[in-house]
Amino acid sequence: MDGVPRVPEQRGHGFSAAAAAEPTAALRFGVLGPVRAWRGEEQLPTGSPQQRALLAALLLREGRTATAAELIDALWGEDPPSQALAAVRTYASRLRKVLDPGVLVSESGGYAVRGLDDGALDLAVAQELAAEAEKAKSAGDLCHACEVLGKALSLWAGEVLAGVPGPYAEAQRVRLEEWRLQLQESRLDMDLELGCHAEAVSELTALTAAHPLRERLRELLMLALYRSGRQAEALAVYADTRRLLADELGVDPRPGLKELQQRILQADPGLAQPSAPVAEPAVVPVRPAQLPATVPDFTGRSAFVSELSGVLATAEGRVMAVSALAGIGGVGKTTLAVHVAHQARAAFPDGQLYVDLQGAGPRAAEPETVLGSFLRALGTPDSAIPDSLEERAALYRSVLDGRRVLVLLDNAKDAAQVRPLLPGMEGCAALVTSRVRMVDLAGAHLVDLDVMSPDEALSLFTRIVGEERVASEREAALDVVAACGFLPLAIRIAASRLAARRTWTVSVLAAKLGDERRRLDELQAGDLAVKATFELGYGALEPAQARAFRLLGLADGPDISLAAAAAVLDLPPEDTEDLLESLVDTSLLESAAPGRYRYHDLVRLYARACAERDEQPPGEQAPAMSRLLDFYLATATAVYAIERPGDRLVDHLADTTHPGLTFADRKGARDWLYTEANCLLSVARQCAERPGALRRAVDLLWAAVDLSESGANSKEYEATARTLREAAREAGVERVEARALMTLSHAHLDSGRFDMADEEAERVISLAHRADDLLPVSWAHNARGVIALYQGRNVDGEEHLSRAIGHFRTLTDRPGEASALCNLSRIHLATGRTQSAVSLAQEGMEIYDAMGNSMRGANGRYALGMALTQSGQLAPAADRLLEALEVFRDSRQRLWEGMTLFRLAEVDIAARQYAQAAANAEMALTVLRGIGGEWRRGNVLTVLGRALAAVGHTGRARVCWEEAVCIYEELGSPEAAAVRELLAPVQAA
Repeated sequence: MDGVPRVPEQRGHGFSAAAAAEPTAALRFGVLGPVRAWRGEEQLPTGSPQQRALLAALLLREGRTATAAELIDALWGEDPPSQALAAVRTYASRLRKVLDPGVLVSESGGYAVRGLDDGALDLAVAQELAAEAEKAKSAGDLCHACEVLGKALSLWAGEVLAGVPGPYAEAQRVRLEEWRLQLQESRLDMDLELGCHAEAVSELTALTAAHPLRERLRELLMLALYRSGRQAEALAVYADTRRLLADELGVDPRPGLKELQQRILQADPGLAQPSAPVAEPAVVPVRPAQLPATVPDFTGRSAFVSELSGVLATAEGRVMAVSALAGIGGVGKTTLAVHVAHQARAAFPDGQLYVDLQGAGPRAAEPETVLGSFLRALGTPDSAIPDSLEERAALYRSVLDGRRVLVLLDNAKDAAQVRPLLPGMEGCAALVTSRVRMVDLAGAHLVDLDVMSPDEALSLFTRIVGEERVASEREAALDVVAACGFLPLAIRIAASRLAARRTWTVSVLAAKLGDERRRLDELQAGDLAVKATFELGYGALEPAQARAFRLLGLADGPDISLAAAAAVLDLPPEDTEDLLESLVDTSLLESAAPGRYRYHDLVRLYARACAERDEQPPGEQAPAMSRLLDFYLATATAVYAIERPGDRLVDHLADTTHPGLTFADRKGARDWLYTEANCLLSVARQCAERPGALRRAVDLLWAAVDLSESGANSKEYEATARTLREAAREAGVERVEARALMTLSHAHLDSGRFDMADEEAERVISLAHRADDLLPVSWAHNARGVIALYQGRNVDGEEHLSRAIGHFRTLTDRPGEASALCNLSRIHLATGRTQSAVSLAQEGMEIYDAMGNSMRGANGRYALGMALTQSGQLAPAADRLLEALEVFRDSRQRLWEGMTLFRLAEVDIAARQYAQAAANAEMALTVLRGIGGEWRRGNVLTVLGRALAAVGHTGRARVCWEEAVCIYEELGSPEAAAVRELLAPVQAA
């Protein structure tokens, strides 16, 4: 009947924006799955299979009339029943009663479906989306093309025309399934062009398992694996394909596949990038333009501008031109560098990169973090950015090869921070600013920037204030710039304040600056001029503003929220916001985002110096930090309580005197925790140095334990735990040390360092027992039970978990008891007691559910899913794991999300759904990248290998198992022996 569909593509279960806007009574039809009909949201009965076959045949003719003979042939083929014509008429009559009048019409002895709205048939919507995607692809907009194809493909709802009989339906099923595969190949091809190779591996693995003879899918999988750094697996795919084609069809792989194999063997650099542009706009390289705006009133410095411009002009033909500007803070290094960089833009047509390295602050930017940002700005997708500093630096130089790019590295700490960030390529150049003279930066042209000359300083002041106001008070203006130490930043602040106050004269400003006690209090070589500059703004503050300026600078962290600032100042949020906004107006504070504020690093240092010098009473600093710690602890406790209803930890944390925030729902609580993660952890580390705050700092870290499992903050959490552990050990307070060790043990456990985690937990038990603090004892036994399970020490594990259950029951800590029960379930599984394992996990999950503990309830479902899998109850096992997966994703628990995907892969293998198992295992590897530790990665690789071997990808399976064996052997894990047994027949083949 119908031919190949016009170029379509699909994704999504709604039909289209147009369809969504139709009246609720509009008819809609689906054929990309079971044949269905809706009036608005009401699904209509479509009758028997033959009646649905008639409806499908008419819908697929797109309004054209089908004769009775054509319909009989479509439904029954060459062997119709004797009453076939009467049956067709009966089916048509029944459909008319269901559909709107005038939709199914009789015409010339046949039938047709007419009068449908645009978007009424899912196949038509798919065709429109596919055409739109093709246009976007031709125009070079691959992102939009992929998005539209995704919408088209999501319209499929299972097998096309599912359950519909007849030769016509079978032909259409074959045709539309082939079209669907073409769309998937097209989208995946564009995914690889966009650098989404790591994400594509999972889907391609499943598709190649489902369609093993489709060579294009194999080719895309090889390319995706190669670009993901998995060369051995990519070559294994080719070997599997060649063997399969020879066995099944007696043919060799097509030339394109052979060529790709050879290019992989040769590590062809061209494979690291998209193979070919899909349209002219797509080949235009990313051209970053990151330079900050130059100041319109740039003044003087002509000799330096000429000198630096001359150095940059020599970049062409040299390996690299590097100029390093040094000088005290506020001398105008950044302003000069930005001005020169803007003038030189034409000489660097491939772009300009900029970063503030924060070298003057306590936490300078890490080179690997900066390189990641630069690589993204240069067009490198996240999935292609390696982890180590050395690999990132090498890739950075490779990406810059052949380009002419200017790199401005502002506020550098030292030469060691700068070296990995230098382009190193001919035609590129770097400008570096720093407070230190970089004599150890090889090959750099060094420039020492001093203060302005009096004439330049006066000229800058005049350009900002205005010629009329300065002309009549020239001497006063000279006094002002002299009081500023001729520092550009100081002059700019003073001039801007005067320009904003029309009632002030220059003499008024000069008088305000004439009191040295207000300008300079602590004389320090190198810092004197910077402090004089900031003294201008600080000295003009009202007392309440000045207090806020001093106290807010005490806290570490990248910024501070309005609520946290209110705690520091011990003021209502409304009054705090007024003060902070007034400080923003004076340029002493920056507005980082709505409701969030930050200091420039030098201003923060100055604010702290002011606090030491000016704070009255002198002891107000400690109470301010204590209130901030209380705020974070109280709020983190509220988050913990709402995430874990009934958990007794909240009853065992240190008391607080300053309140925290409250939340209406889990989402608000969770969002706060992850937004404040860096600030919260910074304050906890800072308070390690304050003996009176140490216990609260440790309890804060325990209440924020979700940050350890999130993946995003795991390293910072562990670093904070180490700091607090050392502080507690030095303080000699056993109760606090035990709790600090518990947080560190948890961090080690999450990262897969089981021996270290067990050692810390053992120490916790000893210390906490002596301190009569039963809660850490309970959690330490729970942790040691899990560790023993992972290490195959099941007798030890059962003993620890049994003790944990007893302790939790003594504390009436039901969620803790549930956790230990679920862990004990896994010990029972490991020792063959499957039925009791199911019962224990079920008991733990029911405790969680009874207390409304959805996040830890997901852990219960995880344990129950494992037990049900081993007991052979695969459908309920998958249901429990999918429920857990949804919660873990919603809670941003990447570790548990990845592990749940791994367990789903185990269910799929047990159910012989090997392609799906491979897809889930691949997704687990992606989610667990960088978290969870190598032991967990080895487990996932083992399961992935089993799934791949089952679908005939023995080459890739061998690579996965070999990597798993290496991991297990390095860790000394007993799992190595089992994986060697899996490898033996594959290696012998």
